[in-house]
Amino acid sequence: MRELEVFRLVLPFGKKSETLLVKLTDHGGMTGWGEVISPRPKTWSRLEESLAALLIGVDWEHPDTVPSCDSAVDMACWDLWTKMRGVPLAEAIGGTRTSLMATVRLAPDLSVESLVSRVNQQVCAGYGHVTLDIRPGWDVEPVRAVRQAYPALTLAVDCGNAYSDLGQLVALDSYGLEVIERPFDSGDVHAHASLQDEVAASVAVEVGSTAELDDYLTLRAARVLLLRPAAFPSLSEARRAHDRAAAAGWDIQCAGGQGAGLARAATVAVASLPGCTLPCDVTQPPRQNQIVTPIVGANAGVIAVPFTQSGLGHDIDETRLRKLVKDTFHA
Repeated sequence: MRELEVFRLVLPFGKKSETLLVKLTDHGGMTGWGEVISPRPKTWSRLEESLAALLIGVDWEHPDTVPSCDSAVDMACWDLWTKMRGVPLAEAIGGTRTSLMATVRLAPDLSVESLVSRVNQQVCAGYGHVTLDIRPGWDVEPVRAVRQAYPALTLAVDCGNAYSDLGQLVALDSYGLEVIERPFDSGDVHAHASLQDEVAASVAVEVGSTAELDDYLTLRAARVLLLRPAAFPSLSEARRAHDRAAAAGWDIQCAGGQGAGLARAATVAVASLPGCTLPCDVTQPPRQNQIVTPIVGANAGVIAVPFTQSGLGHDIDETRLRKLVKDTFHA
């Protein structure tokens, strides 16, 4: 590796969350990019202290052989490695699909009527799958209202790990939900298993390692893996989680709709794997935060997988990037 740059960005829209970008340049001038969304407080200092020693002047044959200290570095290595070989990232990790169905995620609203109006907008835009964010006190009434307005709509709910009462969630099962995502604290495997025994909807769990996933598989505590590639230390580890869930007969939904666009692009690549059977979630606004072209998102409820371009399949708008940079280091 000839050089590297790391950028700290504060995104200008929405919650103005922070994201870090890693740019790797090989001796031939080819570049690879990676992203970590909402990094932990010590991520920046860790990268600044260790990244140059790990990568500068080091030759490697495959991303899995790089002693990576962060998922963004792993992503950048995969982007660079696949560009050098002229293949799309999706193809390199085993993806097969050129397009994906999308879900759109809707946060709690000021009123049930306003929520139903927003659902109508998304249905008219071509979405056939909607995920409602719910919390205690905002659950049965909005789900009932949306189901009454759209009896045939495929509907899921995301609980945000906010529940402790099984009965509150069992009450939602009569509204024909496809999936109940992240109902309890992620460490409470037994609560998830109890809920899955009580409801017809599939319970979805989000994990950050294959070891965590194995706990849920052992107890049959869910039927859906909510696979967020950015939560794993590497794309290969995310692929192993996919393989284990698929082998157990689980459905898989890929999610990762925040950040500046690179993590979303990696999510789309992973979602093209054959076991990812549920609609992909990369549409979380605002799209204006993205610094990639073309923008990663859905058109009429469908997401294109970039199988005609190598690497992540998206170019970086470096002029826009430089305007958003709050800090950087170079080696």
